[in-house]
Amino acid sequence: MSMNKTFGSMLIIAGTTIGAGMLALPLASAGLGFTTATLIMFSIWLLMTYTALLMLEVHQHADPSATLNSLAHQLLGRKGQLLASFAVVFLMYSLCAAYIAGGGDQLNEKLNYWAGLSISPQSSAVLFTVIIATIVGVGTHSVDLVNRVLFTLKVVALVVMLGLLVPNVEGGHLVNMPVEKGLVISALPVIFTSFGFHGSIPSIVRYIGLDMKSLRKVMIFGSSLPLIIYIFWQVASQGVMSQSELMANNSLGTFIGALSEILHNPMVSQSVSVFADLALATSFLGVSLGLFDFIADSFGKGQSKSARLQTALITFVPPLCFALFYPQGFIMALGFAAIALVILAVFLPVAMVTAQRKQRGQEDDAYRVAGGKPALLLAASAGVLIISSQLLQMAGLLPAVG
Repeated sequence: MSMNKTFGSMLIIAGTTIGAGMLALPLASAGLGFTTATLIMFSIWLLMTYTALLMLEVHQHADPSATLNSLAHQLLGRKGQLLASFAVVFLMYSLCAAYIAGGGDQLNEKLNYWAGLSISPQSSAVLFTVIIATIVGVGTHSVDLVNRVLFTLKVVALVVMLGLLVPNVEGGHLVNMPVEKGLVISALPVIFTSFGFHGSIPSIVRYIGLDMKSLRKVMIFGSSLPLIIYIFWQVASQGVMSQSELMANNSLGTFIGALSEILHNPMVSQSVSVFADLALATSFLGVSLGLFDFIADSFGKGQSKSARLQTALITFVPPLCFALFYPQGFIMALGFAAIALVILAVFLPVAMVTAQRKQRGQEDDAYRVAGGKPALLLAASAGVLIISSQLLQMAGLLPAVG
């Protein structure tokens, strides 16, 4: 297997994971303190990496072009397929709509203020969508190449951002403990969604093929990089501001403004803005690639130019319409994204592996994720906890975060 494809796939996983949502992590974990937030992030990384490996165990006995839709139908029947379809469509269309809205606004700002053009926000959203759709429509290889460039630039922006913040870190801010016990549970959905990349796994399998050794490397190392970057980001953000100052910020804009004001450096907001642009673009590429391949499989679309154009229209037109005409609808729906992600990234992998192991029994030459039934039960229980946290917050029974 080409190391070039393996490395590129790792960056697709990492790029999909490290999205603009990373910037909200300090707000979501403000009341937890650095140590508690780091322990939660590590636990969720373990959960998501484990379920990604479960997906590989399922994929090894299927066609390399199989998606979650066909896998769920094969192992869980029609009901399982419908559940998988709902989770993928709800989650990915919601994310794509949010990315189009956010990316369109950012592009509009750059074109109007930097390039001196007079373009409407709607036109910018359409232009942004066409650019991403063209890259995805060409194929995974083009996404790989573009993602490498964007990911490299994103790392540079991240280094600059952290370089401005880290010298101002105060150790005393990093030893704070949770201000309220309920916040530990409340923070789970937000942190959980920051580690979501499972929708891109079938596309990676299609790209690399059923080389289990390479695929395991991709999942483990591709998901580890976001964890490391998140920890550095938490050190920088929670170390610069006190817990009370962090909790006083209820939006990303006020948080970025507070950082700039505390450090008396406008470059902070500029570097954060550039990083957010690049993080949004790489996440949009990874999510839309997974949705594109899912739709192509669901509708039986081939690989001809006309078929890929039809798939691209089905993939990008609905979220573009919502972003243009009803943005608040999908923004509200993003509150339920954690629930859809739990179904997609936890419940379905656990259920499919359980069904497959019953069908095939113990095969000596087959790849099987360690842990057995206890690990499967623990993963499913974690999923129930995350969904319960989201529902309890919506009901006002748990304190809200962020």
